[in-house]
Order: sequence, then structure tokens, then C-alpha cells
Amino acid sequence: MSSSEPPAPEVDWETLTAAATEAMRAAYAPYSRFPVGAAALTDDGRIVTGCNVENASYGLTLCAECTLVGQLRLGGGGRIAAFACVDAAGGVLMPCGRCRQLLYEFRAPGMVLLTVSGVRTMDEVLPDAFGPQNLQN
Repeated sequence: MSSSEPPAPEVDWETLTAAATEAMRAAYAPYSRFPVGAAALTDDGRIVTGCNVENASYGLTLCAECTLVGQLRLGGGGRIAAFACVDAAGGVLMPCGRCRQLLYEFRAPGMVLLTVSGVRTMDEVLPDAFGPQNLQN
């Protein structure tokens, strides 16, 4: 984390992973049989969740991060301060590259993720990221 970033938020990872596990139970995964749940702590203290939603046309499947960001927007917006993602057994999952980019778009400064290697910053899991700051106004 660079010195210009704010300190990482205080995160109750047990509560966040429990919310992700609960969300995972609502997953629609009849094809992969790999339900995924995600939970995020917002910069204003809310917990937002999402689950994967598959489709017979596999390329149209929505990752748990996608539905989480949809819920974030529907619930009033805000930014993601902390994020966790789990599988059916409650094991921590690392977001795929596409989802890391999506999380980056909606991150709060200093966002942290629970990863298989421990807690990491967004900059550590998506170094040199391209984002809104790279687009011309």
C-alpha cells in the first residue's frame, strides 16, 4: 500500500465471510455445481452480498462479484472497503481477473480483500490497474 492511501479499514472478517456464505446458499449453479458467495463492507458500514448466477449459455454466467456490484448500486451506491468471496465449503476464493477489474471500479481508497494468501490491498491483487482515472473526461 502506498503512503498516500488511507489505512486499511477495521474489518470483522468472520462476519464478512459468514455473509458471503449465506449469499452462496442462494447461488444458481446447476451447470458447474460450484456455488459462490461474495460479501463486501462498504465505506459507510453496510454489508452488501452477491452470488453467482449461471446460464445455459455459459458465457452469460454472472459471477458473485457482478451481482454484488448490482446490489451495491441498487442499495444506494457507495464504495467497497473490504471484500470476501467463498465457495460451497466456506473456503476463500480469489476473484478472477474480470471481477478484480469490476471490484477496482467500485473500490474505496485502501480497499482490502481476503485472499487465499491472506488480506491484500486492491493494488496488490490488481497492480498497475486501468480505471476511470485513465479515461478522458
